[in-house]
Amino acid sequence: MQKAETMMNILGNGTKFKGNIKVAGSLRIDGEFEGGMTITETLIVGKSGKIKGDLKTKNCIIGGYINGNLKSDEKVELQSGAKFEGELICKKLIIEEGVTFDGNCIMSETKHGEREQKLKPLEKPQKVEG
Repeated sequence: MQKAETMMNILGNGTKFKGNIKVAGSLRIDGEFEGGMTITETLIVGKSGKIKGDLKTKNCIIGGYINGNLKSDEKVELQSGAKFEGELICKKLIIEEGVTFDGNCIMSETKHGEREQKLKPLEKPQKVEG
């Protein structure tokens, strides 16, 4: 039997899941997921993966699409062709050429809870009349 930190769980291409999930280990998403997710190790979103919701993980590698709030205790890697829309909190961020990132990012070294409090919704541009 494998230890939890080395286990890889997979939500395959063509699979749709709606709800909340907690994983002791890592998770790869190649299908569609909507809801809340807590992953103790690494979340991998494949090129065909689509996620909508609030995510908490140690590390994250994104090749597909995420719309929501992502809180990563360590590193986030956005691979070429990935699309991220939402709020991102992490210590380290890698963004390859060809990524679409629409949202906010906080990378301060303060405690995780303090970083979360800094997130604010995107401000809409003010209309200027003249």
